[in-house]
Amino acid sequence: MTASSTPGTAALQNDSFLRACLRQATDHTPVWLMRQAGRYLPEYCATRARAGSFMGLATHPDLATEVTLQPLERYPLDAAILFSDILTVPDAMGLGLSFAAGEGPRFAHPVRDEAAVAALAVPDLNRLRYVFDAVRSIRQALAGRVPLIGFSGSPWTLACYMVEGAGSDDYRLVKSMMYARPDLMHRILQINADAVAGYLNAQIEAGAQAVMVFDSWGGVLADGAFQTFSLAYTARVLAQLQRSHEGRVVPRIVFTKGGGLWLDDMAGLDCEVLGLDWTVNLGRARALLGHCKALQGNIDPNVLFAPPERIEAEVAQVLDRFGRPHQGEGTGPTHIFNLGHGISQYTPPDHVAALVQAVHQHSRRIRLP
Repeated sequence: MTASSTPGTAALQNDSFLRACLRQATDHTPVWLMRQAGRYLPEYCATRARAGSFMGLATHPDLATEVTLQPLERYPLDAAILFSDILTVPDAMGLGLSFAAGEGPRFAHPVRDEAAVAALAVPDLNRLRYVFDAVRSIRQALAGRVPLIGFSGSPWTLACYMVEGAGSDDYRLVKSMMYARPDLMHRILQINADAVAGYLNAQIEAGAQAVMVFDSWGGVLADGAFQTFSLAYTARVLAQLQRSHEGRVVPRIVFTKGGGLWLDDMAGLDCEVLGLDWTVNLGRARALLGHCKALQGNIDPNVLFAPPERIEAEVAQVLDRFGRPHQGEGTGPTHIFNLGHGISQYTPPDHVAALVQAVHQHSRRIRLP
């Protein structure tokens, strides 16, 4: 199947990922990896060294294009994902994002009091033009090889970084605000949701063929708090997203790390795909959700430190847990293979090759009559 293309882009040659997102039959289980363009690849490290910093890499469309395509040169992956960061949106709000060597992201101006919350606003998307320029550049460079996925952090996940000012082990500051001043937290989340929706729609207009919401820290919330402060605002984002572009549906993917407790709640999200971490049994998830959602995941990223023969065995186990995907006309349960979270920077590149090959080979076997 091919799709119409925007000027300067080629028709899509491999649409297995998009078909699986829409619960349509494919001849193999498509595979891509969270953080597939990253520090585990020596060519990425060389490009980042040329850029001088992470943000220097992310804000230059030519370099972002280069690193987005690097894993596709090594591996027969079924999708590319935009090289960027989930914190570009709060950075555009003026919070002062930086990446110190070995420390991860940090905001110069965290949002911790009523005045800071009152000053927040949905950012001018022109401040994020470098992201949309990268999307256009990557689509052209892909030349129709595979689809391009755009993404953002979820409203709750962005709020965690905005209030904490950096990553956190206990989420004490953001949870303190949530419990003590829920009114302030709701205002942050409303602004974040509307900003994320606008940001993802602009990525779609620039050429992203699917979009993903990373609710990386939804799983740190208590039952009840998750539904109120995370799920509801992810739903607010989804309700505003453009449903199609270039004559095709733009699938929406939601991934909540640690969200396995709330699969029943997430079944009601207005999205096509749910991403699952490695704690979830794919067979159980299929029984609960296979009638309405494609599933994405969910091998433990640390499996990639095992020898190739063990990687192959673990891949087979994940695929077998899901079972034989939908075949034939119409729609039915489908699976997109991925890690249960992002790939580690210490992963041997050859082990990724073993994983991708094992997914393609074993998933074809389980489709045989």
